[in-house]
Amino acid sequence: MSEQALTLKQSGVRWLWVAIVIFFADIGIKLWVMDSMGYGWANRIEVLPFFNLLYVHNYGAAFSFLSDQAGWQRWLFTGIAFGVTALLIYWMSRLPAKEKWNNIAYAMIIGGAVGNVFDRVVHGFVVDYLDFFWGSYHWPAFNLADSAICIGAIMIILDGFRSKKLRTSN
Repeated sequence: MSEQALTLKQSGVRWLWVAIVIFFADIGIKLWVMDSMGYGWANRIEVLPFFNLLYVHNYGAAFSFLSDQAGWQRWLFTGIAFGVTALLIYWMSRLPAKEKWNNIAYAMIIGGAVGNVFDRVVHGFVVDYLDFFWGSYHWPAFNLADSAICIGAIMIILDGFRSKKLRTSN
C-alpha cells in the first residue's frame, strides 16, 4: 500500500461513510415523499400534535432565504455547497481518523450539503417534508439533509467550547 493511501486511511477521510449514509437516506426519503405524497400544505399528514409530514419545494436556502429570486440562487447555493464540501474534505484529510467528533461533524455537513445539491441540480429545488409547529407558529419546513447540516454545525461549535475549556485548564 502506498504511503499516501495509508495516510488517507489513517485520516478523517475514512469517516466519509457517514456522509454517504446521510446522502442516500436523504435522497431515499425525498423520493418517497415525492412519489407518495400530494404537494402542499393541504396534503399534509398529521403525525403528532406538533408535527406534520408534508411535501413542499424550497427554491432558496435555509428558511427559504432567496427563494423568491429568478433562479440564479440555485447555482449560488450549489457552488457554496461544493466549496464547503471541498474544504471539509480537506480538513478531514488533515485530521487523524481517531478524531471522531470533528470528522463525524464534517461528514454530517457534507452528506446534508450534497443531498440538497442533488435536489437543486436534478429538480431545481430542494424537497422539504418535516413540519414542526407550536400553536399557530410553524418552523419552516426542512429535511434530513438540513438536520444533518445543523447537527454537524452544532457539533463544531460545541467542540470549540470544549477545546477552549481544555486549553484554559492546562
